[in-house]
Amino acid sequence: MRVRKMTALMLAGAMTASMGTFAFADEAKELPTIDSIKLGEDYTDLTATIKVLTHRTDIVDTTFQDYIKKFNESYPNITIEYEAVTDYAEDIKLRLTTDDWGDICGIPTNLQKNELEDEFISYGDKKTLDENYVLLNNFAYNGNVYGIPSTGNAQGIVYNKKVFEEAGVTELPKTPTEFIEALQKIKDNTDAIPLYTNYAAGWTMGAWDAYLGVVSNGDDTYMNQKFVHTAEPFKDNGDGTGAYALYKILYDAVADGLIEDDYTTTDWEGCKGMLNRGEIGCMVLGSWAYSQMVEADSHGEDVGYMPFPMSVNGTQYALAGGDYSYAINVNSSDDNKAASLVFIKWMTEKSGWCYNEGGYTVVKGGENPDMYKAFDGCTTMADQPALAGEENLLNDMNSESELSFNAGGNDKVQRIVEAAATGSETFDDIMADWTKAWNDAQAELGVEVNN
Repeated sequence: MRVRKMTALMLAGAMTASMGTFAFADEAKELPTIDSIKLGEDYTDLTATIKVLTHRTDIVDTTFQDYIKKFNESYPNITIEYEAVTDYAEDIKLRLTTDDWGDICGIPTNLQKNELEDEFISYGDKKTLDENYVLLNNFAYNGNVYGIPSTGNAQGIVYNKKVFEEAGVTELPKTPTEFIEALQKIKDNTDAIPLYTNYAAGWTMGAWDAYLGVVSNGDDTYMNQKFVHTAEPFKDNGDGTGAYALYKILYDAVADGLIEDDYTTTDWEGCKGMLNRGEIGCMVLGSWAYSQMVEADSHGEDVGYMPFPMSVNGTQYALAGGDYSYAINVNSSDDNKAASLVFIKWMTEKSGWCYNEGGYTVVKGGENPDMYKAFDGCTTMADQPALAGEENLLNDMNSESELSFNAGGNDKVQRIVEAAATGSETFDDIMADWTKAWNDAQAELGVEVNN
């Protein structure tokens, strides 16, 4: 972990939440909290050039430029420069070891909570910001907010409605058994690939981890509070719920030949058009992927998004969570910090970005796109934050066990595909190995374990 030296002068520049400002004593200037900025009125004469690091390599020279033009109608002197980072999840960690990586980035998921205040400025007091924004739990620490989601995601499955119809799937599946049956119908009755794994891309396999908590067990306290203390989180509950049932969907789909012919040659960019055209039945991805599939070819009306096929006591649950969260470099100049605050506020509240990208709104009371109509019968929840004093415990468990749930542990999910395709391991073998790794990590870290 990189530790920065903090001078007494810097420490004196602490947040003054009740005043709605942050005082930076080293330069005797104050920056506003994001909620106090009035768009179109404040900072309209500010001159600054800010760099934004993004994982969206596909739209840096197109869509983002359109947003910049609209932003500059109100803020003509703030220049926005996007830099696309191809292997974002890995590269951003290296970038953050320097002070001059840019001004705005998406926070990497494996950053420790206690590192937030060393890396980024605070947007303000969480209790206050909760009045205007949702999904702030992930990057809140010591009562302050260091990341605001660029968009919200509901965790489900992107699919081709026409393929499902032609296959004879008349109702969207609500359980693992129903989902495997639907995939089999697609294989039997169409020419489409039932489930496209996106194995070769690697990072796409991490999408499966998103269903581990709320979606698989209906408990919004599980992921950040109970998971680390559970003795056997990967046991078979026998009722189609929990982690075992979740990951077994993938194992069974591969073992039954319900995926692409050669999982090692999947093509992330190419699969978007394939799903749009009906060459793929479905893919396990967050709702952020929906708009990309719609725009990939000329059959966008056939693209749909459905809840993940798991039910708890007859109820389907959907997890609402933030995508990459905007964060502002604590080492940027005060002008650049102010310009970054304005741009992030504009992107979240005025640009229409969330809606246009098929995302859950991050603004309280905002509008959600029609694609979520399939979720009308679901109970939607957001994960509750970790217990006080345990903010870093899940990250520590992920690191010690090397399983990295929701933190880039894509290889463990790829292992499921490999084992099912080759017969090298049974699913129960894999779950037993995960359990041992988890239990060993609990013992090493001295974690209290509950049965």
